[in-house]
Amino acid sequence: MSEVAPKLREVFVEALDLDGGVDVENLKYRDIEAWDSVGHMALVAAIEDEFDVEFDTDQVIDMSSFKVAVDMVTELQSKND
Repeated sequence: MSEVAPKLREVFVEALDLDGGVDVENLKYRDIEAWDSVGHMALVAAIEDEFDVEFDTDQVIDMSSFKVAVDMVTELQSKND
């Protein structure tokens, strides 16, 4: 995975209050109770803060897994460079 993945993993763990038993890299929306609609918005805000990016509405809706989030953040960062 990209260089974004390790830091994004930390954001997922903190924003969703995950324990060591969760396989973050293969996590998908609603796989766990913490990643519900409220958790999703908290996660989006935490990612935006950590990576200094801003998701549009379609991206927020389309963020369906950790892998998708990695791709989105990577793409947004490349646009900002």
